[in-house]
Amino acid sequence: MIGRSDVLAASERLVGRVRRTPVLQTTVITDRGDDVPVALKLEYLQAGGSFKIRGSLNALLAAATPPERVVIASGGNAGIAAAIASRQQQIPCVVVVPTTAPHAKVQALQGLGAEVVLHGDRYADAFQRATDIATEQGALQLHAYDLPDVVAGAGVIGLEIAEQIPACTSILVAVGGGGLVAGIAAATGDGVKIVGVEPTGIPTLHAALAAGTPVDVNVNSIAADALGASRLGTIAMDVVQRRGVESVLVDDAAIVAARRQLWERYRIVVELAGATALAAIICGAYVPAPDEHPVVVLCGANTDPAAL
Repeated sequence: MIGRSDVLAASERLVGRVRRTPVLQTTVITDRGDDVPVALKLEYLQAGGSFKIRGSLNALLAAATPPERVVIASGGNAGIAAAIASRQQQIPCVVVVPTTAPHAKVQALQGLGAEVVLHGDRYADAFQRATDIATEQGALQLHAYDLPDVVAGAGVIGLEIAEQIPACTSILVAVGGGGLVAGIAAATGDGVKIVGVEPTGIPTLHAALAAGTPVDVNVNSIAADALGASRLGTIAMDVVQRRGVESVLVDDAAIVAARRQLWERYRIVVELAGATALAAIICGAYVPAPDEHPVVVLCGANTDPAAL
């Protein structure tokens, strides 16, 4: 459904419009007590506090006709990104969020001038309401993770990593609906291993790979506000199967511990989803080979620092 050429086109559209986020070369302490070299892609420093702005803005710029109104369903980050992208293009934006969305993210949306609609207690409920609004108002409906231009925009991160860390041999990415992991997998060559990391309580990728097709899963994790999709996207399924993306699961305790280590060692504040990929290395769910050069994407930081 998308390939490297789509990501390259997105990269050209986004030049000068999004931040080229930096990389931190460091080590992390695993639960075994050893230090593991890693490179951290600091995508939480992106405009809006997550990688999502890349996809939303690319979708607006790629539209054949500039939309008069935008609507999106989101647990928070995709909505914030859509609101920023819409404001840049001077387009009104409606964001439908579940009633369980964190207050910090709802406040951020309102501060960006988006019209916030609270509906249902799951992403699926919010998505259905957003679809209805798109029909009623003739709005362009963006998707948090399952729209080709959104996935291609996210994939620009993979191009940046290849330029910033030529020695990279693996990239670990948190998975919710799969847009980020699919974009990065589409952007990179077969010589780079892509590892999708997700909470044990929301195994969308893991379950899809086992079944050979996206399937519904229960959503039960502390990272559900950002990784709470109940089903892997169809675009992600296509890309992960073609690229042989691996799946790793981590429990909530490991996610909390990874976020705490980021704060205590580096004074990096991320949301729980932002620490999920790193948790795999720290807890030992993923052990890099001795000659491996892993890159971990810290994908978002829309959280209340008081929760650390």
